[in-house]
Amino acid sequence: MRLLDNREELLVRVRQQMHEKRYKHTLGVAASARELAERFGADPDKAELAGLLHDYCKCWPVEKMFEILVRHDMPTELLEGEKELWHAFAAAIVIQTDLGVTDADILQAVRYHTTGRAGMSLLEKVVCVADYIEPNRDYPGVDFIRAKAMYDLDAALALALGGTIQFLIEKQKTVFPLTLTAYNDLVSRKGREGGF
Repeated sequence: MRLLDNREELLVRVRQQMHEKRYKHTLGVAASARELAERFGADPDKAELAGLLHDYCKCWPVEKMFEILVRHDMPTELLEGEKELWHAFAAAIVIQTDLGVTDADILQAVRYHTTGRAGMSLLEKVVCVADYIEPNRDYPGVDFIRAKAMYDLDAALALALGGTIQFLIEKQKTVFPLTLTAYNDLVSRKGREGGF
């Protein structure tokens, strides 16, 4: 747990897990998560820490992630799904076992930052949106999502997840069930409140 108390040591440890471009992205997510947390009332320190740790396993070999996921009885639908999703679930395990992160909010934010899920906490939404809008991101529609995130976190997240779903459909790839339920949950809640 001492590593978490020393930011410089933690940054070194995170940096060792990834290549330079991923590390730059990670710093961008951490800064964006802090900013969103301050704007929407989540804990800024937790948001920044989750941002720093969200891609902890992203650059690891898929075989190593698979071994971790199997050892921790992850669902078959995850193991048989897109390998791009594995890093988030593996990171939530690894940061707990190797770095001593015990805060359930942070672990959940890391675990669901790629898939989302129905009933996401404020911190989970903050980290997920931060991952989509951090300053180094450049994809069609990112500026619109960034603008929406200035005043409506749920709308920004629904737009981001909707874009991911559309992209996966266009590429004829499967959409992970949690992503669909996260999107449907956001849209149905907003519909009850009068829409986006």
